[in-house]
Amino acid sequence: MTRPIWMLTAVLLASTAAARAGDDDHRSVSQSLIEPFVNYNLDNGWYLISDSVITVDWKIKSGDKMTLPLGGGVGKIFKIGSQAMNAQVHYYYNVEKPDLVGDSNIRLQLQFMFPR
Repeated sequence: MTRPIWMLTAVLLASTAAARAGDDDHRSVSQSLIEPFVNYNLDNGWYLISDSVITVDWKIKSGDKMTLPLGGGVGKIFKIGSQAMNAQVHYYYNVEKPDLVGDSNIRLQLQFMFPR
């Protein structure tokens, strides 16, 4: 009997963009993007994933400055003929969000993979 292959990966990506406007018709910018990424590999090409994209606009003074989605999804790596594929479905609920952003989002993703 072989042991199942599994792996847990956790990564945090973060970036901030800041610029001071020179003209009166342009506003200053101070925004951040934070992307915590967690992946847990299961048997037979299946995996669990959470890949939230958190955004913050530091120049907005009201409660509309942050989008904070929480959730995750499931994916599978497989082949169609000799073509490697990666399919994912995610669901995220926006715990914190601007008024113009929806309460939740669904991400469907299909990737053609070309490994060397």
